[in-house]
Amino acid sequence: MLGLRQKLSLGFGGLLVIIVLIGVQGIRELTELGPSIDVILRENYRSVLACQHMKEALERMDSGTLFIVLGNEQVGNEYIANHARDFEKALQVELNNITLPHEGEKANLIRNLFTQYKETIHALSSPGLSSGAQRDLYFTKILPLFQQVKNTAEEVQQMNQENMSEANDRARAKAAAARQRMYVLLCAGALLALGFIYFTGRWVLRPITRLIDFTDQVARGNLELVIHSSSRDEIGQLSEAFNTMATSLREFRRSDQAKLLRAQRSTQQAFNSLPDSVALVDLEGRIEVATETARETFGLKPGALIQHMSGAWMAALYNDALASGRAVEGKGDCAVIQYFLKGEEHFFRPRAVPILDNEKQPIGIVLIFEDITQLRQQDDMKRGLISTVSHQLKTPLTSMRMAIHLLLEEKVGALNDKQAELLIAARDDSDRLYHIVEDLLDISRIESGRVKLDCKAISPRAMLQPAVESLQSAFRDHGVTLKVKVPDALPAVWADRTRIDHVVSNLLSNALKYTAPGGSVTISAQARNEWVSFSVDDTGKGIPAQYCNRIFEQFFRVPDEKSEPGAGLGLAIAREIVEAHDGTISVESSEGTGSTFTFTLKRADTFLQHGEVT
Repeated sequence: MLGLRQKLSLGFGGLLVIIVLIGVQGIRELTELGPSIDVILRENYRSVLACQHMKEALERMDSGTLFIVLGNEQVGNEYIANHARDFEKALQVELNNITLPHEGEKANLIRNLFTQYKETIHALSSPGLSSGAQRDLYFTKILPLFQQVKNTAEEVQQMNQENMSEANDRARAKAAAARQRMYVLLCAGALLALGFIYFTGRWVLRPITRLIDFTDQVARGNLELVIHSSSRDEIGQLSEAFNTMATSLREFRRSDQAKLLRAQRSTQQAFNSLPDSVALVDLEGRIEVATETARETFGLKPGALIQHMSGAWMAALYNDALASGRAVEGKGDCAVIQYFLKGEEHFFRPRAVPILDNEKQPIGIVLIFEDITQLRQQDDMKRGLISTVSHQLKTPLTSMRMAIHLLLEEKVGALNDKQAELLIAARDDSDRLYHIVEDLLDISRIESGRVKLDCKAISPRAMLQPAVESLQSAFRDHGVTLKVKVPDALPAVWADRTRIDHVVSNLLSNALKYTAPGGSVTISAQARNEWVSFSVDDTGKGIPAQYCNRIFEQFFRVPDEKSEPGAGLGLAIAREIVEAHDGTISVESSEGTGSTFTFTLKRADTFLQHGEVT
């Protein structure tokens, strides 16, 4: 029985024989057609061109002769001399390209006649020859010689053209015969090729198709198939190898399933020991593994789809991490999630972390719900303590400030210079302490929700104007340019004018404080969907990148700015005020080039159907 190699060799060998036969025959036909085409292009075409050039040169010489007869001897001689050289060049080409019988005799005749023609033309310019004698010489001798030379050249040209036509007919006949032979060869080759293709498909393609179907079934997990093959060639051996592979895969699957089950149980036990609620989600949004707290608290049971969970925020968090390929946290109202477990209030901070393969592509998402209940309780205790201490400090501090002011006014007696200096320092420190207590009380009231915002619809330019006007002189004194880029056509915002004025004043004061003379501060605004965004951009020294995310924390100050006055509460209060308006505040800074503080406020038309702008 033939093997696969022999079968393929037979099929492709037959096609090779057909290709060789057709190629050899084609080369033979082209070889035979070549000389015929060469005769047309090489042997006769030169003679035709040479005769044509001779006739044209002869015509020009005849024109020169007429110029002489008419009395313009100089022009006529120039014409004759120039074109006589052209005629002789063409005649020499013809004499060197004699290819037909009797063509040499006629070419020599042209040469002899042309010699006589030139001698007779020279006689036309003899001294003392009258114009009448010139005309008689032209019509009796020159013109007949002209006609003889021209007619002879015409005969040579006609001989070569007729030979070219005959050669062309012979070439066409050979081409037609070659075309018929090629048709026969092509038909025979096509029939043989079809036969080879049929047998090759039967011997090779059908068994390979069965193997492809088998591999598709194996890819779908069906390992119970067996390939039946009656041949003993390489395809038959490959079929037996596939059967052996399927048997081995069945055994491996049984052992792998046991290993996978053990791994899943170990993973589940490891997950259950984690302190936070954690769930592993695949790319289809199906939960694979989840800790016990994640199952009980958030309903993240293995096999469930994340899209079907209660609350769209969980699916949105998953989709954001999957799309960005990086860890994301909840934003806005979803930054912290409140749940009641067994009657107790708990707070969770959700986070989604993608699992990346070697090519940095996500292969799954880990959802982490960090229990921050204790942190919230500690924050509440800290805020309560700060509020209590601030209230307790305010009354005695007020008394101290009043006493210091009375002493400085010398209501109770005169002061010497040293006493006055000490009291002025005490007054400044007490005023600074009083402002810190007031800021702490403001933060406490805003965080506890005890501050009622008096929000109205107000145009952005009118809202910014008081803070800008109050600080305009300070900017001039420091040599810093204050620019306002707020279009009049901006939509009104919904805001408490007094509170937002505190935010704007704080941002402008900070920008002025950290901008050197000659610099500039720009306050601008632009509408963005349902929000109006305000930016304060300065050309100051900027904020180091590692501190940008802490700049809004209470009592935080950049380490190298301890010499500047302040307790680090201004930006914390600004953040509380903006967030109380449901807005956001952020900072972008590059050390050495300046900072940009941005906060957003809701457009008034999202709250009112008919609002009056103040």
